[in-house]
Amino acid sequence: MNVNSRVFDVIVIGAGQAGLAAGWHVSQQGLEFLILDEQGRPGGNWHNYYDSLKLFSPAEHSSLPGMTFPGEAKRYPLRHEVVSYLEQYAEHFQLPILSETRVTAVHREETVFRVASDNGQQFTAKALIVASGGFSRPYTPEIPGLTSFGGTRLHSAQYRNPAGFEGQRIVVVGAANSAVQIAHELAQVAEVTLATREAIRFMPQRILGADFHDWLKWTGLGNSRWLSDQSTPVLDDGTYRRALKAGRYRPRPMFQQVTPSGVAWADGQVERIDSLIFATGFRPNLPFLEGLSVMDDRGHVLQRHGIATHVPGLYFVGLPRQRNFASATLRGVGPDIEHNLKHLLHYLRATSAGLSNIALQP
Repeated sequence: MNVNSRVFDVIVIGAGQAGLAAGWHVSQQGLEFLILDEQGRPGGNWHNYYDSLKLFSPAEHSSLPGMTFPGEAKRYPLRHEVVSYLEQYAEHFQLPILSETRVTAVHREETVFRVASDNGQQFTAKALIVASGGFSRPYTPEIPGLTSFGGTRLHSAQYRNPAGFEGQRIVVVGAANSAVQIAHELAQVAEVTLATREAIRFMPQRILGADFHDWLKWTGLGNSRWLSDQSTPVLDDGTYRRALKAGRYRPRPMFQQVTPSGVAWADGQVERIDSLIFATGFRPNLPFLEGLSVMDDRGHVLQRHGIATHVPGLYFVGLPRQRNFASATLRGVGPDIEHNLKHLLHYLRATSAGLSNIALQP
């Protein structure tokens, strides 16, 4: 099949959890589609997270559409289990993924999208689903002196495990789940400080015997934007709170400056450290959309519930809080793309009929 000479109904950008869920829903409609992904195998950034990462949602709340997450429903899967599940998912449904194809630019010409890749290939589609996710562009805040630091500086996206950090003095920056998990793990082999701009907030993993996510479902809060998947209170069975109370790692208000050999704290103390690890979240990875009007002056994506507000035929899935708290999670991406499927199908029918006045909103 010569994919470069075809006009697809839909092209999906990204083969992580969001792109795979989008592919499943599109395939159920009998549409001609292709998934483009820059990595060598499906699974997105799950391949790149630290080894000990554990989901804060149980397996029963961590499935993509059409395929239940395997194993005991109440357990909290590890990173490698998620990777295996996503690879099996793509294979089971025979999703058409073109790997090692990084999208570099997208342009809209009349009623089709032209998609260019880094290997010189060009693709054409009537509609485009951007599923590159909100966790592939690590964010590190600008801090005076940061570039002068002579020790090891990492983002959590680059951290794998404690090997090589033994005996060090380490500052982990952040107050959410990843920051606390990494600090707790490193504290087994090093002296760790957790630098935060706000107090660490803990939420019980289980309440009255039921998981936190069960309560979200029962109360309907999981369908709101009350919580954020990047700054959720740390879900804890008591392990992290006890370790913090016992002084296994120490919390401190955020430092004001970085020196060549350490950090300067707000109280004026200058401390020598070996490594800085930023667990400070991610930003949407959308540089290839610079040719379209999809971002405002603050860098926010111009979309409503995953439908682009200024570009007909353009859809998003997997953005943090796109529709609700779960939008950037395994369990949330399927419902989000399903929510917009009716609009996408209407758009394709209208385009095929030659209609030019197509509503952007459902």
